[in-house]
Amino acid sequence: MLPWIQLDIATMPDGGGELRLKQRGSEFSIMLGTIELMNSWLSGSEEQLARLSFDRIRSHPKPHMLIGGLGMGFTLRAALAILGDDARVTVGELVPAVVEWARGPMAEVFQGCLDDSRVNIRTGDVGLLIKSGKVAYDAILLDVDNGPEGLTRRKNDDLYSVAGLRAARAALRPNGVLSVWSSAPDAGFTRRLHEAGFSVEELKVRASTKGSGARHVIWMATKAAH
Repeated sequence: MLPWIQLDIATMPDGGGELRLKQRGSEFSIMLGTIELMNSWLSGSEEQLARLSFDRIRSHPKPHMLIGGLGMGFTLRAALAILGDDARVTVGELVPAVVEWARGPMAEVFQGCLDDSRVNIRTGDVGLLIKSGKVAYDAILLDVDNGPEGLTRRKNDDLYSVAGLRAARAALRPNGVLSVWSSAPDAGFTRRLHEAGFSVEELKVRASTKGSGARHVIWMATKAAH
């Protein structure tokens, strides 16, 4: 078996530790310490995050989707494949090096999706994009941690608090959806979504595009029109 080769290290802001980009043949991995945040061979649940979100906004005219976390681009590519030409996709990525990796060593994985005219890459805290966007988005997709807690940085806890979820709800247009990816269930987060005023579905999806592998969780939280 080929050995893993470390290609680069990126320091997380606010003392969040170091991200390491590794490669083994055609396989890539992004690690935080001993935790693998993502792997280029496991994209199923990240792609489902985009598809399930689109299913709930497919009737919206000129939809605007906010994706929190560029990662390896699986969610972004899946979204671009199903959104129309009149759609917009804003991607909030905290770590500039991740964008550099997408255009550099992982360019083949990204397949040029960052150059799509519908895409706007914003380097910085997705929480600030949410707070500054009142009734701005049809869908907000969060895949910035391994679940609804600040794994990559403690400040991300704010995203998953009741106050943070209410900010997300305020940033959504009527019948918009907040979609959150997680590696495992979290009953407390489901309760907070309800408390923040969302209608909530908790779905289990497979990690692999082949319908196998670990089961991950996606919350689909809808802002009802009044």
